[in-house]
Amino acid sequence: MATREKQAVFGIIFTPDRKKVLLIKRRDIPVWVLPGGGIENNESPESAALREILEETGLQVKIIRKVAEYLPVNAFTQLSHLFECETLSGSPTIGSETKDIAYFPLDSLPKLLSPPYPGWIKDTLQNHPEILKKKIEGVSYFVFIKLLILHPILVLRYLLMRLGIPFNK
Repeated sequence: MATREKQAVFGIIFTPDRKKVLLIKRRDIPVWVLPGGGIENNESPESAALREILEETGLQVKIIRKVAEYLPVNAFTQLSHLFECETLSGSPTIGSETKDIAYFPLDSLPKLLSPPYPGWIKDTLQNHPEILKKKIEGVSYFVFIKLLILHPILVLRYLLMRLGIPFNK
């Protein structure tokens, strides 16, 4: 069976008043991100989103809607499916991939929130009636060089991860 190009899924979970968003801090690269990850062979984006969110947050969620499909723009990006989700059960729990987990006020997101997530949060809040299809923004070679200068250890950890060398603490 042929495999498809690598794709990723991400979930956005707001508090019921939609004033805070759930973010996780990764173990391998200690930056804040939306929960998500890769789609396995023979797995739908929806199933992958539910699985990844459970693995990374301890929360059972349901998908409210598909917000967007973000198209890759360079070697650092891949086709990414974004879903808005609602918590059904569980409580935020750290795991093998998650160093920390917290709800952040939308007007006070953490400094180490990876691009392009701030834009994806805004896209979700705009409640577009159709699924957005647009290129990934904020992830460019220029941004990579800037991050390399400002955060060399984080970028080194990212590069090791991309090469398949895990780096967990």
